[in-house]
Amino acid sequence: MGIQAVVILGSTGSIGRQTLSVIQNNPDNFSIFALVAKSSVDILLQQCCDYNPRYAYLSDSVSAALLRSRLKAAGSKTEVLSSNADLLALCAAAEVDIVVAGIVGAAGLLPTFTAAKAGKRILLANKESLVMTGEILMNTVQQNGAQILPVDSEHNAIFQSMPAGFVPGHDLPASVSSVVLTASGGPFLNSPLSEFPSITPEQAVAHPKWSMGRKISVDSATMMNKVLEVIEAHYLFSVPVSGIEVLIHPQSVVHSMVRYHDGSVISQMGMPDMKIPIAHCLAWPTRIKSMAQPLNLFTSSPLTFQTLCCQRYPCFTLINSVVAAGQSAMIVLNAANEIAVAAFLEKRISYDNIFRLIDSVLQNIAVSTVNNIDDVLAIDARARALSVQNLKDITIV
Repeated sequence: MGIQAVVILGSTGSIGRQTLSVIQNNPDNFSIFALVAKSSVDILLQQCCDYNPRYAYLSDSVSAALLRSRLKAAGSKTEVLSSNADLLALCAAAEVDIVVAGIVGAAGLLPTFTAAKAGKRILLANKESLVMTGEILMNTVQQNGAQILPVDSEHNAIFQSMPAGFVPGHDLPASVSSVVLTASGGPFLNSPLSEFPSITPEQAVAHPKWSMGRKISVDSATMMNKVLEVIEAHYLFSVPVSGIEVLIHPQSVVHSMVRYHDGSVISQMGMPDMKIPIAHCLAWPTRIKSMAQPLNLFTSSPLTFQTLCCQRYPCFTLINSVVAAGQSAMIVLNAANEIAVAAFLEKRISYDNIFRLIDSVLQNIAVSTVNNIDDVLAIDARARALSVQNLKDITIV
C-alpha cells in the first residue's frame, strides 16, 4: 500500500500514543507528517524526537514557543505551528493520506470536517464530531471522496462484522437486520445506587477494562458514551436507532455484533486494547501487526451479557428524545455533557448531578434548524452558555 503520511490529532492523548505505538511497529507502512496537541510540551517534545514529524502543533501559543525553542536546542528540524489556520492546513495538506481524529470533544469538529473536505481517510476516535454534525459530515465525506473508518472499539467491531466490501457511510446491507453495541458497564456496574452522590472523579476515571482519557472514562461510567455511540452508529452504518441494541458485557471481549436476517450473529472479539481497532483502520482493507496481546480463549473469563439498567445509567434514557428532536438536540446534548463532565472532574458538582445538568439544558433550550457548520457552532455555543448558567442551580459539592 506504500508509505502513508499521517496527521495525528491529539497525539499526546491515549488514542494518539497508541497510534504512534502501532506505527512504530510498522515503519515501512507509515510516516508521521504532523503531531497535534493542546499544550503538553514535554510529551510532544519526546514524540518529535522519537518520530521526527515534519510539523508539530500546539494550540497554546506560549507552549508552542517553548516547544519551538526546545526542539531547536535538540537539533530537530520539526517546524512548530500554533494558529487555527495552521491546524486546518495540516489536515488538508496534499501530502497527507490519513488523519487520526483523536481530539476529545467539540474541539475536534473543525479539523475533522476539514479533513473530510480534503478527501482524507479519517480514523474517527472523536465521536463528538459525528454526533454534532451527522448528515452534514457524512455528506461531506461522500462528496469529496473521503473515508471515515471508526476507531471506537464498538463501531470498529461492527465495521469488521459487516459483509465484505461494506464501507461506513453507505447504505446498510440488505442482509443485515440490526447491530448490537456492547458496554462494559464501567466502574460502577455493581455499586449500590446509594453511593452515587459520593462518587469521586478518581473513582470514575478508574475504568476496569480500558485505558482511556479522563473525559471518556467518565462518559463510560455514566453510559453517556453509549448515547453518543448509538447516534454515531446510526450515521456510520445507516441503521435506524430502533435497530441498535445495547447490552452490558463486563468482560469487554466481544466488542459488538451484527445480526443478519438469516439468524446469524457475527461478532468481533479481542483483548480490550485500542491498538487493535487503530491497526485495523490504518491498514484497511489489509491487516498489520497491532502488537496487542492475543486473546486466550482458554484463560479468559466466561462471557456474560445483561440488559442495561436505566436507573443506574439515567443518561441513557435521553437517547430516544434527543434523536427524535433532531440534530440540534444532539449538539446540545454533547455540549451540556462536556460542561457537566468538566465540572465533575473539577469537583464542582457531584457525580449524580451530571445527568441533572444535561437534562435541565435539554429541557430549556429551543430546537433549532441545522443547515451547515456555522449553525452547529452557534447551537453549541448557546448550549454551553446555558450549561454554565445552569451550573449555578446545581448543588455544589
